[in-house]
Amino acid sequence: MRVKRYVVNALPEALPMIRSDLGKDAVILNTKEVKVGGFMGMFRKKKMEVIAAIESNAAAPENPPQKRKAPDDVSAVMAAITETMQKQQRAAAATAAATATVEPPARPAPVAAASPVNDQLMDEIKGIKQSLLQLSSQKAGNSLSEAAQALHDRLQEQELEVEWIDQLMAIISEQEGQQREPLTRTQVWELAKRQLLEWMAPYAAGMIDEQARIVHFVGPTGVGKTTTIAKLAANQTIKHNKKVGFITSDTYRIAAVDQLRTYANILNIPLEVVFSPMDLPKAFKQLEDRELIYMDTAGRNFRNELNVSEVNSLLQSHDRNETVLVLSLTGKTKDMTSVAGNFVKYGIEKVLFTKQDETAVYGSIFNLVMKFGLTPTYVARGQTVPDDIDRFNAAAYMNDLLGEADDE
Repeated sequence: MRVKRYVVNALPEALPMIRSDLGKDAVILNTKEVKVGGFMGMFRKKKMEVIAAIESNAAAPENPPQKRKAPDDVSAVMAAITETMQKQQRAAAATAAATATVEPPARPAPVAAASPVNDQLMDEIKGIKQSLLQLSSQKAGNSLSEAAQALHDRLQEQELEVEWIDQLMAIISEQEGQQREPLTRTQVWELAKRQLLEWMAPYAAGMIDEQARIVHFVGPTGVGKTTTIAKLAANQTIKHNKKVGFITSDTYRIAAVDQLRTYANILNIPLEVVFSPMDLPKAFKQLEDRELIYMDTAGRNFRNELNVSEVNSLLQSHDRNETVLVLSLTGKTKDMTSVAGNFVKYGIEKVLFTKQDETAVYGSIFNLVMKFGLTPTYVARGQTVPDDIDRFNAAAYMNDLLGEADDE
């Protein structure tokens, strides 16, 4: 096996070198970031080290092609990497087939060293693709069309994660390359909407389980859990004639119980207050005639996993139940991600967003849904009970996220 090392600024630069030196059947064994040059350990530049190889019996190119410029189209480079991966997989399959048909030797043969490489290849390919997306983003200022750049800026303002913006830009650039002319703003916006909806589709069709008798609501301080519970309870009572009950464990906050009791009195809904998990059986007994029970919990600093574990101890029930994480769209994306990450560890899959009317930035919904596989259930806005809350609608959400195309 011939192995050769390349140190380049980015992976696309290495591909034509590898094909020129080792031929089209060469495979990439490893890539990693290295630092080179500098003076006394300072001012060193970041480069990428690429290790490539070819089987010794593979035919080297008889007439090495002239050095080509690295392709600017990210999708073309992706295709080249995918081709390399497929060749590696075919080689592994051929080796396995040969092993199956050959008689085993009298003594155990040494295990081939290529196996760990095969095991690592998929992870490395993912890393390479991410690097290519970052490379595409770095070139965005020079390569994006006017309409694509406008969308790029819009999604940045909406705080959509960079990885999703980069993937969209690559898709748009590929589409423009195929038709050999820039897309209009309307076309770019429509393409982005279709792609974002496609990515979000696996998570956007769910709701709070209608078969659940007990629904717990958890979330940080000040996100509007109590008002949201009142809106949902009013909807179930007035529109669906369901017998609803309230339980609250929010005894940390002054007047928190009084706030829910006020709603309970208005809606003629019984309310039970619990101070510890030991009080729950009695509360459930008092509400045994209720078809649906909404349980309010205290808001805490849920970036601390200890607080998440504590509130989780209150969420135990023998009846069919579900837990919904409530987050405010006015919160910082980083904090929301930390809170959601801690609750997901305890199996929470549903999320409800509040205070839509207090912000014009909606990227956090997409970020959280895609990062944790959460199902958005409702979006709340304003303080009016039972109004100001709607079931999550992915198409309406995309309109808010993308805004108008504003073709000139």
